[in-house]
Amino acid sequence: MKPWRCRSLLRTRLTTRAQARSTALPPRRRPTTTLVRQAAGDELERLLRTVADEHKTVIMTSVNEAWAAEGSLLDLLLESFRAGERIAHFEDHLLVVALDAGALERCRAVHPHCYLLPPLAGGKDLSAEKVFMSKDYLDLVWSKVRLQQRILELGYNFLFTDVDIMWFRNPFERMSVAAHMVTSSDFYFGDPYSPVNAPNTGFLYVRSSARMVGVFEAWQAARLSFPGKHEQQVFNEIKFELVDKRGLRVQFLDTVHNAGFCNNTRDFNTLYTMHANCCVGLAAKLHDLGNLMKEWRAYMGMDDAQRQRGPVRWKVPGICIH
Repeated sequence: MKPWRCRSLLRTRLTTRAQARSTALPPRRRPTTTLVRQAAGDELERLLRTVADEHKTVIMTSVNEAWAAEGSLLDLLLESFRAGERIAHFEDHLLVVALDAGALERCRAVHPHCYLLPPLAGGKDLSAEKVFMSKDYLDLVWSKVRLQQRILELGYNFLFTDVDIMWFRNPFERMSVAAHMVTSSDFYFGDPYSPVNAPNTGFLYVRSSARMVGVFEAWQAARLSFPGKHEQQVFNEIKFELVDKRGLRVQFLDTVHNAGFCNNTRDFNTLYTMHANCCVGLAAKLHDLGNLMKEWRAYMGMDDAQRQRGPVRWKVPGICIH
């Protein structure tokens, strides 16, 4: 046999053997991210079963390392449950969503129900304080909406509270059972069911249903139509359409009871929650909320006669509160 034919035959045999070995190999495994997300999903379901009340309702908040640090916003939120009027039991139904490993570690040191949100694409660091409306900030707040939708899909109702909201009384007392969704208001104009009110989705109750899963799908899809806007701004853009086309019944909470720094009541007698909105910067929020907690404790030390004399106001101004 001629040498060139020998070399050709050898190459053919080697190629055939390589192909045979290739087809015999098991398929390549998918990236471990899929396995991580599956494990996270299992952990979420376990925690929801543990935390939910008898109505399958979960209270939830989210923190990164900066917000979960000792003396930071998470500590203030937990303190408000314990110092409020007959609301200490809500802490048992609170799920704290950690956005990074540092937040998870700190959460587990102070609270029994902590869940680590699976990392975003690209493994972005969510541990530091985020500049309002920066790209990292937008990714963070939209990750919250995705998780909320998943909780609804699993059949649980939720009341989401931003970690910079202090609780003083039971907010469920102000919520209508007829509403599919209940949101706090940056600005409230008198009609609790009018979408003219300005929502603040940092305090948001949603009942689980196929309708509400569809609402959350539409909400997330609308992000593409409003680039550079956060989840509350996008909801404000589409709220009329959701009411008209999807039959959404949304209740807007009166700022007399569920107040914020944007528009507060300044009366402890009517106050249920206080949100440090319209306030930029972690240090400013901590300063004003910390002072508010001190004054709430003084209010709780008053007798009924003192409270009934009229509005019980707190000292102003702070850095943000007015």
